[in-house]
Amino acid sequence: MIVIGVSSGTSADGIDVAAARFALDGDLIRLTPLGHLDHPYPDGLRRELRSALPPASTTLETVCRLDTLIGREFGRAALAGMEAFTEGRADLISSHGQTLFHWAEGPTVHGTLQMGGPAWIAEATGVPVLSDPRTADVAAGGQGAPLAAVLDTLLLGDRNEATAALNLGGIANVTVVRPGRDPLAFDTGPANTLLDSAMRLITDGAADLDVDGRLARSGTPVPELLDHLLTEPYHRQAPPKSTGPELFGPDHLEAALRATGRPDDGDLLATLVELTAVTVADALRPHRVVEVLASGGGTRNPVLMERLAARLGPARLDTIDALGLDGDAKEAYLFALIGFLSAHGLPAALPACTGARHSAIAGSFTPGAGPLRLPEPADRPPRLLRVEPAP
Repeated sequence: MIVIGVSSGTSADGIDVAAARFALDGDLIRLTPLGHLDHPYPDGLRRELRSALPPASTTLETVCRLDTLIGREFGRAALAGMEAFTEGRADLISSHGQTLFHWAEGPTVHGTLQMGGPAWIAEATGVPVLSDPRTADVAAGGQGAPLAAVLDTLLLGDRNEATAALNLGGIANVTVVRPGRDPLAFDTGPANTLLDSAMRLITDGAADLDVDGRLARSGTPVPELLDHLLTEPYHRQAPPKSTGPELFGPDHLEAALRATGRPDDGDLLATLVELTAVTVADALRPHRVVEVLASGGGTRNPVLMERLAARLGPARLDTIDALGLDGDAKEAYLFALIGFLSAHGLPAALPACTGARHSAIAGSFTPGAGPLRLPEPADRPPRLLRVEPAP
């Protein structure tokens, strides 16, 4: 089964696309990566989207416009992936959409809203679409996140030592796989979201990326600012838990700077890098992991990776690429996997990780050019996932 995974993260700068061939062999899923690409949002759409994200207020007209415009862009991105990697054909498109809001009050998630109407994707490609993969878990009492746990636990399921998968997107999240015990997964706190907010503040909106961590490398962490940021109650909240830019956004950073004073630009970036390293290491320390496999945009920040390695102590730090999966495209491959699981009647979110009362099949299906036809439901859940060499 060929599935195209399409997703966009909290940076809201574009769409990640990954094409994969899946096969179910007993309790083993074989994933063959066929290729991945980045599809940037047009400048106008990116500006309109970012202006509607928390803490901004918006209108129903804007929400409607964004749902349509993002849906059309996801359709173009999926079609580009099909043309580039699968000779223009696919069995399923699996779309995460673009998160506009994640409604959490303390430890309870009440809802999650993603933009990008699936009908636009189906119209552009002629292929059925799985969308809205988080809401079923939320309805069952879960966090709706981190969904990465299903890929991580299958990929690391044969490890005989405690191992963690770490995703460094806008928010950092971890999955801890422990032999003989249930997996554990949760968001640890900010990764790139505060760094990007700081760059926009420093450059008056002209840039949102500290390329190669150059500015952070020029500075030194400020203890007073770091200590203030660590007082955020989320960092002491027990998992399962999830968060987003609704909490760790520009307002969060600006409030901290008002309380402690604004340091030099390099020191500010160095402090935010240290915040991510400290919160990830503190979250993993009780589980005595021996290896941490990182993915996501944060792995391209060498200063962040150096500080993580230092804070993680004896645990080895590597990237998920070591297992044959390109870390830059892991999220898109994840949603391709979720589409494959849902098409076979298999749940994707893990209650042990999300806190749901029971497992649920993720998402809703939108037919493509013809009637919706799904495979026969699988007769048992998978236990492992193996990444096969690309053709």
